[in-house]
Amino acid sequence: MWASKIKSTGEAIGVGCRPVRNREMLAARLADSPVKAVLVDLTSEHCWDLMEALRGAGAGPAERGLKVVCFGPHVEVDAMKRAAGMGADSVLSRGALSGNLPGVLTTLEAGDAVRSQLND
Repeated sequence: MWASKIKSTGEAIGVGCRPVRNREMLAARLADSPVKAVLVDLTSEHCWDLMEALRGAGAGPAERGLKVVCFGPHVEVDAMKRAAGMGADSVLSRGALSGNLPGVLTTLEAGDAVRSQLND
């Protein structure tokens, strides 16, 4: 659901968005597209593996240069804190992302940081 919502919103505002569901898809996108940012759904099956690929010890310059925005249910505070601790540039609730998805995408397209919702 989120991948299609993000992709359709991106198309509507002229920002290319392609889904990445696992480490292999991330590698493929980095190889064939000018990726600026990755949005990580903290409820997805491979979210922590993606975060490790993007911000872990084995992450390369291409991965480390990307803006990483994680999002999830507002009640998943521990997951949001874990994502921030792993190096996410910003962490948002689903409601915050949904309420400002066009703004988030245009901000990321411009290469700017998205203000994080997590205060800790």
